[in-house]
Amino acid sequence: MGAPGGPPYCARRAPDENGPIRGEATRVAEARSDSGATSARGEVTAIVRRDSIPKGSAPHETSSEFPYINRELSSLEFHRRVLFEAGDDRNPLLERVKFLAIFASNMDEFFQIRVSGLVEQAQAKAAPSSPGDKPAAEQLAAIRARVREMLLEQGQAFERVRAALSDAGISIVGYAETPEHHEALRQRFIDEIYPVLTPLAVDPGHPFPYISTLSLSLAIRIEDPDDGEERFARVKVPSLLSRLIEIEPSKFVLVEEVIAANLDMLFSGMTIRETHLFRVTRNADFELEEDEADDLLLAIEEELRRRRFGDAVRLEVDRAMPPAMRLILERGVGVGPEDCYEVGGMLDHTGLMQLAGLDRPDLKLAPYTPVVPPRLAPPDEDEPADVFAAIRAGDLLVHHPYESFAASTQRFIAQAATDPEVLSIKMTLYRTSGDSPIVRDLISAAERGKQVVVLVEIKARFDEQANIEWARKLEQAGAHVVYGLVGLKTHSKTSLVVRREGSALRRYVHIGTGNYNPGTARLYTDLGLLSCRPELGADVSDLFNVLTGLSRQRDFRRLIVAPMNLRNWILSMIERETNHARAGKPARIILKLNSLVDPACVAALYAASQAGVQVDLLIRGICSLWPGVPRVSEGIQVRSIVGQYLEHSRIFSFANDGRPEWYIGSADLMERNLDRRVEAIVPVEDLEAQAKIRSLVEVMLSDDRRSWQLGADGAYHRTEELTGVPSTIDTFETLQARSIASVAVEAVAPRRPHAGAGSLDPRA
Repeated sequence: MGAPGGPPYCARRAPDENGPIRGEATRVAEARSDSGATSARGEVTAIVRRDSIPKGSAPHETSSEFPYINRELSSLEFHRRVLFEAGDDRNPLLERVKFLAIFASNMDEFFQIRVSGLVEQAQAKAAPSSPGDKPAAEQLAAIRARVREMLLEQGQAFERVRAALSDAGISIVGYAETPEHHEALRQRFIDEIYPVLTPLAVDPGHPFPYISTLSLSLAIRIEDPDDGEERFARVKVPSLLSRLIEIEPSKFVLVEEVIAANLDMLFSGMTIRETHLFRVTRNADFELEEDEADDLLLAIEEELRRRRFGDAVRLEVDRAMPPAMRLILERGVGVGPEDCYEVGGMLDHTGLMQLAGLDRPDLKLAPYTPVVPPRLAPPDEDEPADVFAAIRAGDLLVHHPYESFAASTQRFIAQAATDPEVLSIKMTLYRTSGDSPIVRDLISAAERGKQVVVLVEIKARFDEQANIEWARKLEQAGAHVVYGLVGLKTHSKTSLVVRREGSALRRYVHIGTGNYNPGTARLYTDLGLLSCRPELGADVSDLFNVLTGLSRQRDFRRLIVAPMNLRNWILSMIERETNHARAGKPARIILKLNSLVDPACVAALYAASQAGVQVDLLIRGICSLWPGVPRVSEGIQVRSIVGQYLEHSRIFSFANDGRPEWYIGSADLMERNLDRRVEAIVPVEDLEAQAKIRSLVEVMLSDDRRSWQLGADGAYHRTEELTGVPSTIDTFETLQARSIASVAVEAVAPRRPHAGAGSLDPRA
C-alpha cells in the first residue's frame, strides 16, 4: 500500500538551450570549493529529459525536471512509516504503544527544528536552499496539509491500540467513567497534585502567561457568579507528574482529567464552565556565533536558556475546543490558525511510553540478549576477555545490538582504563547515556594518571546540557577536554588507546557508526571496527591532532575524513563505478545510510544509473533521490527498513571491477555531514569482516517483512504488498538468529593476517 497523500515535491529546474539539463552536482559543489570544502570533480552530471518524470507524479507540470524529493516531506514520510508500525497488529501490542510514543516524539522534534527553520526562512523571504525547492511558505503549506492527514491516521491508530489494550486487560478510562474512584482521586489530587499547580488568570491585570515548549496545559473558561463575567485561565500540567494515574491494576486515568475535575479547589467561589487541553511547540534550533564567543561552553549554556523562549511554531488543541477559546490561545502564543492543529482523543502520545514499561511479557517482543563475539568470549567465568589480544589477532568488526556493546566497545575502554601498560586514551563523545560507564572509565583512567583526552561535542542538539555536565566532570578528574573546531560539529565515532608492549608502543583504535552510548546501543543498529593496524592508528592520532591542536592536515593514509576529503572521495568512487560500467566492467554501488540529501551526490548517482551501474540504496529516513525515473534513475532501488531497531549504521560498498571494497563510518550523504561536520569513514579490509557486512546487507536487500520501497511515483510502498506473497525475511529476526548461531560455532584459532609491531612513527 503506497503512502497516501501523493508524492513529495519534485524539484524543478529550467532547461538549457539543448533541451536536457545538466545535473546539480557541479554547480553546488563548485560553489563550495571556494570556501575550503572540496569540489565535486566537476565532471559529475545527470541528464534529465523533459519526458522523464512519470505522468501524474509531479505536483506541477514543468518542461523538464531534476528529480529531487523535498527533504521535509521525505522526513514526514519516514515518520509515517514509523506510524505504520503502531497500526500493524503483527507487532506485539506494547511495541505498537511504543511506536505511537516514538512517532509523537519524532513529530515534536520535526516542528522544533525543521518547521521552525522554514518559518524563519519564510519570514526572511530567503531563497530556497535545495535545488528547485519551493519558497519556504509553499513548503510550509504542503507540510501542514500532510501533517493534518497524519494526525487523522495517528488518532485512528491510537483508538485501535486503545481497544486492543482494553481487550488485553490494560485500559485508559475517562475520569467520568470511574465514579467509584473519585473520592480516592480527589485525595490524591490534594496530596500529590494540588501543591505543584499554579493557576494563571488572563485579564487586564494578568497578561497572557508564557507557555513553555511541549508542556501540556488546561485552558479554562471561568464565570464569576457575582457579576456573570467570563474569564480565561490556564493551568500547566507539570511534567514531573506521571501522565497516567493507575487506579486499579493496569487501569489508568489521565492526570489532566483528574486536574480538570478538581479545579474548584484552584478557583474557589468561581464557576468552571469548560476546560480543554492544549500544547505549544517552540523553535528549539539556534545558531551560535562561535567566532564571537569568548567561552564556547558559556555561550552554549546561554543559548540553552534562550531556547526555552523560542517562537511558537505549533499549537495543538483538543478537537472539542470552541473557536473563541482557540482564538485566545492563537493570539496569546503568537501563531495563526494555519499553525493550530486539532487532535482527537489523547493529546501528546509521548506519555504512552509509560505503558510500554508494564510487566506484560506476553505483549512484548521476546527478549533478546546480545551475544558476546566469539573472539571476545571470556576464557572462564572469573577472568574477563583480553580485548587487546583479540584485536592483535586481526581486525574485529562488531554489530550492535546483535553483539554486545558492553562486551566489546565498552570493554575496550574499561580494560584500557585499568591496564597499567596503557599510557593514553583519546575519544570523541557526541551523545552518551546519562549514567555512562564509558565516561566513568575515562574518569577512572585520568585519576590513575593516564593521559585522557576527550573531545566532547557540546553542540549535539538536545544533548548539550548532558554533555556540558560530563565535560566538567572529566575536567575535574584531570582529563584534557576540548570542544572541537569552530564552525564544525565533531560527529565522528573514534577512540584511540596507546599501549606499551615490550620495547614498543602499539596503537589500538575503534572507529564506528554509532555513539558511545550503552543505552542506544541496545536500540540502534551500528557497526564498529576494532583494529591495531599501524596506518589506522597513525590516522586516528593525526585526526585527534586536528581536533585538539592547530593541525590543518587534509589527507590521511586510510581514513576518509570530512570536511577535508570525504566529499571528493564519495564522488570519485561513484565516478569510478560509472566509468567501469561504461567500459563494460562489473559495477555496483550499495549505500546504507540514514539520509541521502546532498544534491551533488544525488546527481552523481543519477549519472551512474544512466551509465548502467546497479545502485542499491538502503536509506532509513530522508531520501531526496527519486528512483525509477526513465533514462535517469531506472537502475536505482531505494529501500527503507523500519522495525524493532533503529537502523543507524552507515555502509559504503563499491564493486570495483570485481574487487569489492567496503567502508563504514559516521557520515550520511547530507551537506551538513560532508561540509560542516567532522566525520570519519574507514575501509573494512579484513576478509572475515567484509563477509560479515556483505551478509547483513544481503539480508536487508532481501527483507520483505520490514522493508518499504520508494517507487517511481515518489511514494513508499510495502515490499510485501509489491510482491503479493507472504513475507519470509524479517531483518531483525534473521540477524538475531544468525548472531545466536555464531556463538554456537567453536571460535577459530587466533590469527594475525596483518599484524605489525606497532609504532608511533607518523610515517607508518
